[in-house]
Amino acid sequence: MADNRDNDLIVRLEGVTKAYRGVPAVRNVNFDLRRGEIHALLGENGAGKSTLTKIIAGVVDMTSGRMFHRDREIVYATPYDALQAGIAMVFQETSLVPSMTVAQNLYLGSENFLNRLRGIYISAQQFLQSLNFPVDPTAMVETLGAAKRQMVEIAHAVHHNAEIIIFDEPTATLTPEEKRHFFALVRRLKARGVSIVFISHALEEALMLSDRITVLRDGELVATGPTAGFNREKIIAAMVGRTLSAELYRQRDETKLRRPGKKVLSVQDISMSNVVRNNSFSIFEGQITGVFGLIGSGRTETFKVVSGIYKRDFLRGGTIELDDRPVRYYVPREAVKDGVVYVTEDRKSEGFFETMSIAENLFSGLLAAGREKSRVIRLKEMRALSAEWTKNLSIRAINDNARVVELSGGNQQKVVIGKGLVQKPRVVIFDEPTRGVDVGAIAEIHQLINRLADEGLAVVVISSYLPEIMNLSDRILVCRQGRIVEEFSPTESTEEKIMYAAVH
Repeated sequence: MADNRDNDLIVRLEGVTKAYRGVPAVRNVNFDLRRGEIHALLGENGAGKSTLTKIIAGVVDMTSGRMFHRDREIVYATPYDALQAGIAMVFQETSLVPSMTVAQNLYLGSENFLNRLRGIYISAQQFLQSLNFPVDPTAMVETLGAAKRQMVEIAHAVHHNAEIIIFDEPTATLTPEEKRHFFALVRRLKARGVSIVFISHALEEALMLSDRITVLRDGELVATGPTAGFNREKIIAAMVGRTLSAELYRQRDETKLRRPGKKVLSVQDISMSNVVRNNSFSIFEGQITGVFGLIGSGRTETFKVVSGIYKRDFLRGGTIELDDRPVRYYVPREAVKDGVVYVTEDRKSEGFFETMSIAENLFSGLLAAGREKSRVIRLKEMRALSAEWTKNLSIRAINDNARVVELSGGNQQKVVIGKGLVQKPRVVIFDEPTRGVDVGAIAEIHQLINRLADEGLAVVVISSYLPEIMNLSDRILVCRQGRIVEEFSPTESTEEKIMYAAVH
């Protein structure tokens, strides 16, 4: 039996180490993948999951160790070499070309010498429909939201008929319905004999979908085995060395709900094209307002209008009042000056300058507040600000000069949050604050959000994860078809009632 299982191995890593500037991201890791299996790779941000899979996919080279593909020792120098050998990777942050159409991205790397654009569009349309992905093949990628970009990234990997597909956080931006289609797709790929590495922070998905689970912590392998031998508590204990389930998603107590303070923000009948429609609600000091809605419900667009990123309709666009004073922001900087800060859901495209250091990114947030007409940048002041917020947010980096692009997803998210908080907001809007973040960082971000509300800030949390909404919120607003349709108390409602309001 053992011999047969060994014969099924398609990829095997032995003693793999990858170091950046002498600091190991993964250390002496052994990992293998069998034909036609779904292998979940789990761990906190910074545990080494993406680094390990990028070695397999030819994105980064290992410092030491050996890799075998079909029993042949190999090192792929580029992702193209790995793709030609049948290994594809769907990255957490999509690697599409924004200035090209969906169809052009889909066929990138497998084009014919001569191509008819009409034929490509028709073929792409049929292929996307076969995957149940509602994406227009003629659309420019730069116009797509995060969820549809992820669909195109997944379709691109599947289209290449790879025998190994690595999914890095593939469901982070998908709705529940889109996730069901994705899981069905993964199972069809498995039935065809495709081997899949599945990286996810949604532990329930890993337990439901995978055949085997491997857990990394601090760059080292700490647990591996059949999925039947794991449960949520065991995985979390392996990931962080302690259990966090009760801390993350405990049932709210009525006596611990924060009562609304002064009304800070009043929104009446705001509209923006057909996306936001006559939307009305209020936000209060010292309280966390959770906003739930499916993708396309207008939840993000509503708060981008409030924070000056999008402009509401000029005629019949409604009113926004801050402290009973009518406001109309044309750029985010005007909102920031008034203390209204939006923390984006798309950290890579909108949240930080990836080639700049942590200190430079944090200081850029202070400069963006624009409360002084002129400002001389003092390195000492920048370093002091960086040291303060790196400590406050527990940002973990190789060294003080690390660029944000070198950080794990969770630490990048903390930098984005820090950029907003250095602006000393009165109203802070978190859009998907824990998307693509591990359980350890989720706990830290939740503690921070609660602390901000306790300090008297008006806090808005937009999230598509109902347990997060139920755990954090003092009141819950449900958005559907461009407007708020229901308000719930987290102690008097259920996930089923909230989801029903979001759908029907």
